[in-house]
Amino acid sequence: MDKELKYAVFGAGSWATAIVKMLCENLDEIGWYMRSVYTKEHLLKEQHNPSYLSSVEFDTDKLKLSNDINEIASYADVLIFVIPSAFIYGELQKLTVDITDKTIVSAVKGIIPESGLLVGEHFHDVYKTPFENIAVIAGPCHAEEVALERLSYLTISCADQEKAQAIADKLSSNYIKTKISDDVIGTEYAVMLKNIYAIAAGIAHGLGYGDNFQSVLMSNAIREMKRFIKKVHKMKRNINNSAYLGDLLVTGYSVFSRNRMFGNMVGKGYTVKSAQMEMNMVAEGYYATNSAYLLNQKNEKKTNMPIIDAVYAILYQNKNPKKVFKKLTEKLD
Repeated sequence: MDKELKYAVFGAGSWATAIVKMLCENLDEIGWYMRSVYTKEHLLKEQHNPSYLSSVEFDTDKLKLSNDINEIASYADVLIFVIPSAFIYGELQKLTVDITDKTIVSAVKGIIPESGLLVGEHFHDVYKTPFENIAVIAGPCHAEEVALERLSYLTISCADQEKAQAIADKLSSNYIKTKISDDVIGTEYAVMLKNIYAIAAGIAHGLGYGDNFQSVLMSNAIREMKRFIKKVHKMKRNINNSAYLGDLLVTGYSVFSRNRMFGNMVGKGYTVKSAQMEMNMVAEGYYATNSAYLLNQKNEKKTNMPIIDAVYAILYQNKNPKKVFKKLTEKLD
């Protein structure tokens, strides 16, 4: 990949803001699409995102900001999408420019609910993006810690390893270490699934289960993830790598995890709707639970997924969390 390629980020949440911060370490100009006119104007005036990671100050001379998705899509060669999965379909509907030859990078961490597809698959099917032009950003990396410049690790997956390395280089810094992988589908499913397991960890905490049970839950979760990913995309991978296990652990245990926070509220007795309203951020795991459950139901030979089934029963079938987890404890080992 040519060093002169232009990069752009789509989305204005905490993870999008963190990725723009990483790119600012290595690039002189970054395109940044955000839906909110207020956010754009505030950023230009005050040098920070008013709603997310507001401690991060930007050199606005480096930012090409726009509320027009087509302007930023036309500008850049590498398009990094960080719009929550619940909203990305609607945003992509606004795209009219041809993006066939551009490199698409997914940092969405979820399945597109309207199509039931991973972000990469959606771009391949709808926008005819070749699979070798699709990459995924994964790894145990909370936006809040990027803002604090705490050492973090990312995995960039792409079938074209040269492209993966070029993207990794643009995200690397003294506080971001990167590695590359060719398991695009596996890592994209992993970043989606770990959010469901984080909700489970949160529910368990909210119900009063302790650290001993949490460790058993996480141990079972990584095995469940391995079974699920193997079923949808069989290839040689080490599920204990940081893109899979590391990401699962940080999302399941960290105080920064919005999915764990959401689960914790549900475990404490909040309804799903009231927990969602209380949070000002999207818990991707809520949508991922439905997608993963339905995907497994479609399989002729279903994968054994007791944790995902339990979370689905609580979030979508209005089952009592206490009773569901009581049954789940009998299925874990």
